[in-house]
Amino acid sequence: MRVLLTGASGFVGRHLHRALLDRGDFVVGIDLNAAPGVSEGDALDFFRRDDERYDLAIHAAAIVGGRASIDGSPLGVGTNLALDAWYMRWLIRTGTPRAVYFSSSAAYPVALQQPGDVRRLYEEDINLSYMEEPDATYGWAKLTGEKLASYAEAEGCRILIPRPFSGYGEDQDETYPFPAFIQRAKRRDDPFEIWGSGDSTRDWIHIDDLIGATFALLDADVTGPVNLGWGRATSFDDLARIVCSAAGYRPYLKHRADAPRGVHHRVCDPSRMLNHYVPTVTLEEGVRRALAA
Repeated sequence: MRVLLTGASGFVGRHLHRALLDRGDFVVGIDLNAAPGVSEGDALDFFRRDDERYDLAIHAAAIVGGRASIDGSPLGVGTNLALDAWYMRWLIRTGTPRAVYFSSSAAYPVALQQPGDVRRLYEEDINLSYMEEPDATYGWAKLTGEKLASYAEAEGCRILIPRPFSGYGEDQDETYPFPAFIQRAKRRDDPFEIWGSGDSTRDWIHIDDLIGATFALLDADVTGPVNLGWGRATSFDDLARIVCSAAGYRPYLKHRADAPRGVHHRVCDPSRMLNHYVPTVTLEEGVRRALAA
C-alpha cells in the first residue's frame, strides 16, 4: 500500500513510520521541517502543489510540545490551521480514499475537566455544531481540524480521527511530563518537582498501544473520532511515586504552584477503541521500559 505520512520525524510519526515499513507499505514521509532519511519538507508546500493519489494518508504533523509550549506559543495555531486546511483540500483534490487525522484530547471542553470527581470523556462530548471551549489554541486547532475533516468526508474520503490522551514512550522529548519525570528519577532528584498541586490526573497510553490501536481501527475500517487511552486516572503525585519506586528511592514531592498545569482531570472512556483493540503496555511496564532505556 502507498502511504503518505505527515509528521514523520515527530514522536508519533517516527513510530508510525517504522510500523508502516514493518507492514510492508511504501511510505512517503513529510513534515514541517525535513529530516534527512525520514521526511521531506515542507508539508504546506507539498499539499499546495502535489496531485498524486495515495491509498492512505496519515496526518500527524503539528506544532505541539509540553504544557509550557502549548501555553507559551499560542500563535502556533495559525500554522496548524493552515496545515490541516491544506491537508483536507489535498485529500479532496487527489481523491484519496482513506485518511487519518490525528486530533487530541485537548479538543474536549475544559468545562468537563475541572476539579472534583473525575469525569470520563466520551467521543460524543464534542459537538461540532456547537463547539465548546477546548484547551488553549492547540485545542481550538484540533477541534477546527475535526470540523474540516467532516467536509472532506462529505466529498468521499473515509477519515479516522484518533483522539490520543497522554501518549508517552522511551524516546519522547523531555518537554513532556512523562520523560521529564523519568529523567528526574534517573538523576534521583530529591526533592522531586511536580508542576501544580499533584492531584490532577491524566490517562496515560504507551506509544506502542497508540500505534497498535490506530492500525487496528484502520483494519476494521472505523471512521470518525475514537479515544485512545486506558480510562485509568493517574494523578501526577501517583505517577511520581510509581516512577520513583521503580527507580528504587522515595523522595520528597515538591509542588510548584507557579508552573503551567493545564486542566485538572483528563481521562477517557475507551469503549469505542476496546471494540477493536485492547492495550497491553501498563503504565508500570512503560515506566520500567523508560528507566531501562
